[in-house]
Amino acid sequence: MTPYIWQHNNWPQLTWDTERLLAPLGECRLAQGKLLSRIAGLGFNLDSQAQAEILVEETIKTSAIEGEQLDVRSVRSSVARRLGLPTAGMPVDRRIDDLVSVLLDATQNFDKPLTPERLWGWQAALFPSGYSGMHRIKVGGWREGTEPMRVVSGPVGREKIHFEAPPSGRVDKEMERFLSWWGESKGMVEGVVRAAVAHFWFVTIHPFEDGNGRIARALTDLALAQDDMQRVRYYSLSTQIMAERESYYDILERSQKGNCDITEWLAWFLGSFARAIGRSGEILDGVFSKSEFWRRHAQERLTERQKKVINRLLDEGSEGFVGGMTTQKYASMTHCSRATAFRELDQLTELGILRREGQGRAVRYEFGAVEGDA
Repeated sequence: MTPYIWQHNNWPQLTWDTERLLAPLGECRLAQGKLLSRIAGLGFNLDSQAQAEILVEETIKTSAIEGEQLDVRSVRSSVARRLGLPTAGMPVDRRIDDLVSVLLDATQNFDKPLTPERLWGWQAALFPSGYSGMHRIKVGGWREGTEPMRVVSGPVGREKIHFEAPPSGRVDKEMERFLSWWGESKGMVEGVVRAAVAHFWFVTIHPFEDGNGRIARALTDLALAQDDMQRVRYYSLSTQIMAERESYYDILERSQKGNCDITEWLAWFLGSFARAIGRSGEILDGVFSKSEFWRRHAQERLTERQKKVINRLLDEGSEGFVGGMTTQKYASMTHCSRATAFRELDQLTELGILRREGQGRAVRYEFGAVEGDA
């Protein structure tokens, strides 16, 4: 049986081929520079919107990687509250609130020490009830027990073991060495490479009963924030990992069953990192489009209900409203009568903001053709 990386005599002395990483690392730095140049041109209002959109993406996708689907509106509500943005009428979910607080702590407080207590607090915040699904787990501390910690797939009785972490009796010592390296490597190991090493090392130890993946991605953001000295992320690495989830798990599994040379993992990470920055342009385009929409319609006298619905349409797009916006949906979202909903939708149609599609009960409203010119 092939030994796991942590079973090698030279673990955790991880090595890599620096020459092979020079080109992908250069692409990462070039992408970072272009992104920061674009961000530098944003005003304060747009900067806050961009930060919020990226954080919403990161929150949703870091959970989706683990198979958990979060309510988008609750995520937006939590992000808005944490960033001091308007939240009127938006739902509250404590679990999401706590996850957002972990992600923000990783970036906004990058200059604070990384201690076991801080990591325990992050993991406890992910499981405020002390349960993962229907199973009670240990929170706020390293995993215990004699059962092997395994990553498996497949039906009961025919499971495929992808990885087995070090026994729980080794976790305290393993994390002591990891945290010691974390402090010593800052400024000594190239920043993006250090983030990739930290991610791999942490998920290999798998120190918690649950939440290891989300904590590893928060740690990655913390390392990246320490590298660029930015308290705000303008790209979502979790979104890119979710898009490449199959290859992500594949390269982790192959590297964890290899020797202590993790060049393959680092090359994959750098490529994914560069693509994450490229993808952030799509989110920033949405922020610019939303800002441009309100600039063009600044003189329109709209009700708060109309503004709320338009912002929902701008945030979620037509796919967020199967069948388009209808009088009934408008009335439900804004808590008004159907007569008021019809009147206000009709006004938006007359202004050219929306267009009416269909007839009778099948009438729905979409953004007017003018929006396509933005």
